[in-house]
Amino acid sequence: MASLPEDDLPPLQPQSPSSAFDSVPHRPATTSSSEKYAPLDWSTYFDKEDDVAIPQTNDVFHVYMAGTEGPVVFCLHGGGYSGLSFAVSASRIKEKARVVAMDLRGHGKSLTDNDFDLSIETMCNDALAVIKELYGDSPPAIILVGHSMGGSIAVHVAAKKTLSNLAGLVVVDVVEGTAIASLMHMQKILSSRMQHFSSIEKAIEWTVRGGTLRNIDSARVSVPATLKYDDSKNCYVYRTELDKSEQYWKGWYEGLSDLFLSSPVPKLLLLAGTDRLDRSLTIGQMQGKFQMIVVRHTGHAIQEDVPDEFATLITNFISRNRIGPHGVEIPGLRKPAFSKP
Repeated sequence: MASLPEDDLPPLQPQSPSSAFDSVPHRPATTSSSEKYAPLDWSTYFDKEDDVAIPQTNDVFHVYMAGTEGPVVFCLHGGGYSGLSFAVSASRIKEKARVVAMDLRGHGKSLTDNDFDLSIETMCNDALAVIKELYGDSPPAIILVGHSMGGSIAVHVAAKKTLSNLAGLVVVDVVEGTAIASLMHMQKILSSRMQHFSSIEKAIEWTVRGGTLRNIDSARVSVPATLKYDDSKNCYVYRTELDKSEQYWKGWYEGLSDLFLSSPVPKLLLLAGTDRLDRSLTIGQMQGKFQMIVVRHTGHAIQEDVPDEFATLITNFISRNRIGPHGVEIPGLRKPAFSKP
């Protein structure tokens, strides 16, 4: 729980995609753009993509998947990002576990009846609905991993205690105190970003050169999904209009520290700086209620800036807590982390 997802949004956060199932809008890139910033396809890192339709609704959520064995690392991205924010790290994590990264409503290739409803309750229900559609009533062991806004969703999903096999919770760079304190600056931050790009390559270049993302390969695969082509303006714009979600910002972070601390599963908090830790978490960390790691030389998007290190931290968390494909493994015994009441 650290700086706001939105505060640091990668330069790309579009509105609603021209097509829910196009990762890169079908428009020719300008030939002047350097190959250094050319888009990379998701299939370089994930094994497959799929669309998950939610029964009795018109909502369709796009997911990317990697790996075939082990527990499921279920990834929730930050505001303005997409599931591809975890692409490069997923290609490493899949050696030890399965990875599922979903595009939240209003982001990436997902399409819903209301892409602007980014309330914490709605997004929690979306995540639970996708997990249910993928695994039914008997899911494998699941480790929720959430970055920034996605970290808030992960914490709230864990707090509901409805996932029968929740085995771990990993929150990436979002802390209640820091996030709420940053809200007053959000609109200014969003409006100060470059709003239009002549090509996807230019958007990737702007993101990397501006320091929003520090890993070129990750930016090349994740940035395109945060854009859409605007025919009226003849340019690329953000897929997600975060400035229109202001009414929900406070709800994402209020009470987050206490909810995180109260979750009965193993917990890991990854931060880009110690200044992000608030009082409640400082006390909780001293009491040994969760594991905390400060990842040096990285920006807000830890999973993108240092994907190899991030993947190692996730797989070490799984090993340290002996999380197997069906739940927590105890020598000579296997049992789920949670049992249904």
